[in-house]
Amino acid sequence: MAGWHVILLAGQRPGVDPLASHFGEEWKALVPVAGRPMLARCLGTLLATPGVGAVTILTQQPEVLLANAQVSRAAGDPRVRWCRSQSGIAASVAALAGTDAAPWPVLVTTADHPLLRPETVADFLSCAQGCDLAVGVVERQVVHRAFPENRRTWLHFRHGSWTGANLFALNGPAVLDVLHLWAEIEQHRKKGWRLIARFGPVLLIRALTRTITLAGALDQAGRRLGARVKPVALDDPLAAVDVDKPGDHALAETILGHNG
Repeated sequence: MAGWHVILLAGQRPGVDPLASHFGEEWKALVPVAGRPMLARCLGTLLATPGVGAVTILTQQPEVLLANAQVSRAAGDPRVRWCRSQSGIAASVAALAGTDAAPWPVLVTTADHPLLRPETVADFLSCAQGCDLAVGVVERQVVHRAFPENRRTWLHFRHGSWTGANLFALNGPAVLDVLHLWAEIEQHRKKGWRLIARFGPVLLIRALTRTITLAGALDQAGRRLGARVKPVALDDPLAAVDVDKPGDHALAETILGHNG
């Protein structure tokens, strides 16, 4: 696994972020969880993961995030770099991935993932081979057994319902067409059926009637774009809990308060 380059997304969508505003911050990545900004926590996790060679933090205003003392301290590691993002997430990643600044293979994750653990990232990377794009997912029962009250966005398929883990392994240039498509439909990221519909009525019908597995759907969608795409099912329920709303934040505070 040596040599993974991480692109850590720490930007902000246009307008006021509700979670950041709730906690009196301008930037969501700076919202503290158990006393540390989410960005600093996530960066520490990635730097502690075996096989990670470098981390590029992608954001619109690096200087604002660096003004936070804890973020500045965490980013003092020589493996950390900063890059200004473009107008959208997918376009920014596509412009950076595979360049000298972020050579293949590339892991993409987000700064609002303070519960992510080094062992979970390492497990994901170990299973992210043999494809162009691997997507980390967690099955609903795995999450509900640990956190029955936590609400997530679920995609329903044959043999299970799944939520994303905000972990994406990009293994080569074939993923660029996938990223360009994602840039076109990024505004529908919370509406799974709209993403699936982009690949034709047959796949949409099979997904809506749950007559296709998640792996089958990703394989078919990838083939339409000339890329090998597969899901990586993770056993860690924490991988499913990014912090988007106060309820997620309260859960993260409780877990990190117990575990440090």
